[in-house]
Amino acid sequence: MSLRNDEPPMSARVPADVEKPDKIAFGLTARQLAIAAGVAAALWALYTATAAMVPLPVFLAVALPVVAVTAVLILGLRDGLTLDRLVVHAVRHLRAPRRLVPTFDDEPIVGAPAWVAADAGPIPALLRLPAEAIAGTGVIDLGRDGAALICAATTVNFGLRTPAEQNALVAVFARWLNGLAAPVQIVVRVDRLDITALIADIETRAPGLPHPALEDAAREHTRFLAGLGASRDLLCRSVFLVLRAPAVPNRDAAARTLLRRAEEAARALGAAEITLSPLDGAAALDVLRGACDPYRS
Repeated sequence: MSLRNDEPPMSARVPADVEKPDKIAFGLTARQLAIAAGVAAALWALYTATAAMVPLPVFLAVALPVVAVTAVLILGLRDGLTLDRLVVHAVRHLRAPRRLVPTFDDEPIVGAPAWVAADAGPIPALLRLPAEAIAGTGVIDLGRDGAALICAATTVNFGLRTPAEQNALVAVFARWLNGLAAPVQIVVRVDRLDITALIADIETRAPGLPHPALEDAAREHTRFLAGLGASRDLLCRSVFLVLRAPAVPNRDAAARTLLRRAEEAARALGAAEITLSPLDGAAALDVLRGACDPYRS
């Protein structure tokens, strides 16, 4: 079966709520049911304890606002999260320390000496990075959060393809997305591009060209590149595919799982002309350094 070049572009529907919890009863999840049941049990216990002293209308006047707030918390949504989870995250954010500092070998963080007259505020907390170690294979140990593997991905010039070719690429990518059974992150990073080494390399090779006209053209190209670098902010786009694995007692098994998943993803995306290459330890470390300090020289 061949695809015609005049067929309309195809779109693939990918579910956005792939991690949405299952509904248990009455259209509510287990978390929502637990909160509702806990509030109902607390109100019932309060009613039975105060029924002889508090009239029913007074108790209802107090209980109805509690029921309304509970309903808003478990049914309201904001950015895909229920309001009760947002409240928990907000409380954790407010209680978390604002200043974090790194230490070596978990050295204790001490406050300012007594002779310091100025109020330095609360003592900073320990900064703990999510990555604990990087293996030579590129597998990143995330401690209790599991492990991760960064793969470099090439891009495809989608706009220059015919509708049939675009449909084929979309179909391959959609099949890969719909076949995912573990967390995957697609990262697109833009870095500043330094062309100093490229200009120097062209200048070095120009005298060895077989014809003077080629040498003149090469030197003219270096002048163009130098002017371009002086007048514009040159950027380079990189695409990475990050595979995640949950924490398991055997870390070697998690590493083998990530490497196998990288091979499977490379085969699946190869049909879409995307080359996927797992990064080794040194390359993964360089990517993480760039993420932590994007303006480093």
